[in-house]
Amino acid sequence: MNIVFDIGNVLVRWDARAAFPTLDAAAADAFMDRIGFSALNLRGDGGETWAEIATAIADQDDRATFLSYLPNYALAIAQPIEGTWALMDRLRARGHAIHAITNWSAETWATGIATHPRLGTAFATVVVSGQERVTKPDAAIFALLCDRAGVAPGDCVFIDDSDRNVAGARAFGMDAIRFTSPDALESALTERGLL
Repeated sequence: MNIVFDIGNVLVRWDARAAFPTLDAAAADAFMDRIGFSALNLRGDGGETWAEIATAIADQDDRATFLSYLPNYALAIAQPIEGTWALMDRLRARGHAIHAITNWSAETWATGIATHPRLGTAFATVVVSGQERVTKPDAAIFALLCDRAGVAPGDCVFIDDSDRNVAGARAFGMDAIRFTSPDALESALTERGLL
C-alpha cells in the first residue's frame, strides 16, 4: 500500500504565531485575524511569494510584521510530532511505500528541510503545493502525486489533519484518514491491517 502523509500538524507542529516572536500570543492572534493571515498563507501555499502577498496589506506596520514571518519561519515549525514519525517507520518496515502531499510555501520548504532533515529523505515522492502552484484539496494535486509515484488512487491511504483535504482525497478515489493524534492514527492504520 502507498501511505501518503500531510506534513504540517501531522509530522511537524505548525504554530504560525511563533514566527512573530515580538508579539505575545494574544497580540499575534489579533494581528493574524486583522490581516486575514490564513487566506494570505494559503496564497503562499499556492505559489505566490511573501513579497507579492504583502502588497495586499495596506498598513505599513502590519506589512512589515507579515514580512518578518519568513526569517522567523523555523520558529513556527520547531516541534516534530515524534509519534507520527514512529508510525511512519513502522509502516515502511512493513513494506509500505511512503509519500507526501503538503500545502507548503515554496519559499519556506527549504527551511522546513533544514529544520527537520528527515523531510528531505523520508518520502519516495513528495509534492509541495507552492512549487506546483496547486493546493489541496484540488484533485490536480492528488493526480500529480499518483502520476509521479506511478500509483493508482485506490492503492493509497492519505493522512491529513484537514477535513477538507481528507474529503478531497476521498473524492479522488483514495482511502483517507483524518489525523487527530498518533494514537488515533495507529488505531486507524491497524484497523486497515497496515500495521
